[in-house]
Amino acid sequence: MASVQYYAAASLDGYIARPDGAIDWLQRYGADAGLGDGPMQDGSMDEFYAGVGSLVMGAATYEWILEHASAWPYDLPAFVVTHRRLPQPPGGEVRFEKGKAADIHADAMEAAGGKNVWFVGGGSLAADWAKHKLIDEIIVTVVPVYIGDGLPFFAGAVDGELRHTSTKTHANGMVELRFAMPK
Repeated sequence: MASVQYYAAASLDGYIARPDGAIDWLQRYGADAGLGDGPMQDGSMDEFYAGVGSLVMGAATYEWILEHASAWPYDLPAFVVTHRRLPQPPGGEVRFEKGKAADIHADAMEAAGGKNVWFVGGGSLAADWAKHKLIDEIIVTVVPVYIGDGLPFFAGAVDGELRHTSTKTHANGMVELRFAMPK
């Protein structure tokens, strides 16, 4: 059954980026931010992406990708949740959504065509979707660095207890943790 997977890397202290959005600490570990900037040595990103049929992200994540990628890195339907008018990416096409989370969820699931929806980020949108019980699985790759401040994995409280489903240690020292979200 298809699910919504919040798949992202985070520092040991729970941040997905520095306060200014920088992910230099992640890229030093040879991690793939979906931009081809240093794929993980074991193919985990490729394996994950093969099961994805659509993507959902917030405006800040989208703008970061536009700023740092030489071309749109995704070949799947993408939904950007925003109230602002943003440009289409060169070499790609996204749908800009400002409606209710449940409606966007339904559209992304339909566009995924039976595959999973990759909830790319960011933390504020993730907290909102978790509050509405629209995220099924958390896949967080913990990078063994402490950055002290930044953009949190979840920017707000998330109710319920997660259920651990697996752990995978990567050759580069990162650890992938998988959790089922409470329903």
